[in-house]
Amino acid sequence: MILAVDVGNSNITVGLFDMTGKLAFLSSLGTNTQKTTDQCAVDLLGIFGLHRADIASVSGAILSCVVPPMQAIMSGAIAKLTGRPPMVVGPGIKTGLNIKAEIHNQLGSDIVASSVAAIARYPGSIVVIDMGTATSMSLLKGSVYEGCIIMPGVHLALEALWSRAAALPPISVEAPAHQISLLGRTTEDAMRSGILYGHASMVDGMIDRLALAAGGMPTVVATGGNAPSILPYCRHPITYNEYLVMDGLYLLYQKNAERHRK
Repeated sequence: MILAVDVGNSNITVGLFDMTGKLAFLSSLGTNTQKTTDQCAVDLLGIFGLHRADIASVSGAILSCVVPPMQAIMSGAIAKLTGRPPMVVGPGIKTGLNIKAEIHNQLGSDIVASSVAAIARYPGSIVVIDMGTATSMSLLKGSVYEGCIIMPGVHLALEALWSRAAALPPISVEAPAHQISLLGRTTEDAMRSGILYGHASMVDGMIDRLALAAGGMPTVVATGGNAPSILPYCRHPITYNEYLVMDGLYLLYQKNAERHRK
């Protein structure tokens, strides 16, 4: 079994793959930079217990981390539980991507993982959207990573709105059971419309610009926790893939497993 851990700014996603590449479970924890290695190990062990999985079945692990203080802590936690340090997505790892970047190690490891999964699954030019704390949009042409756009995420924008405008209340934006009206008739509904339609319009507009850069309309795939809330309001056809980062981590592990063992 292969353990994959993706440490994001808000959440830590934990997945366990069997040897055929099928997810045995997918779970998440809140990111907390104040936790110790032992506390993180206990959290991971709790997830295995919750899903009735055996930590002793883990033969290898891979870690993606975009929160620098957490990388050593989570690496240590995984090593304590499995008896070996995880493979870490970063400089020196074989990705199969031709990354057009002035400084390669500035590209987030989660973006690398989702890009690897996207080129393995989808044909032609691809736009990969990751809607988490930030919303990132990457353009891929074959195995070439052309570049990235990074924008404030849904909850980040919403928090800035109510924290900087005294008359606006805190609200939540969940995936709605029904279509939100464009014109709100309460402050809360007006804010919700602005966030949902506004973010969707931003994504649609950027897709149009990226299509020009790609020389034609690309395949567009989205992942991340905020995607289900936003995609219903987008006009472009966008495929939602909840497991894109996890699948990419599994593929990266397979590409580098022999070298990592050495």
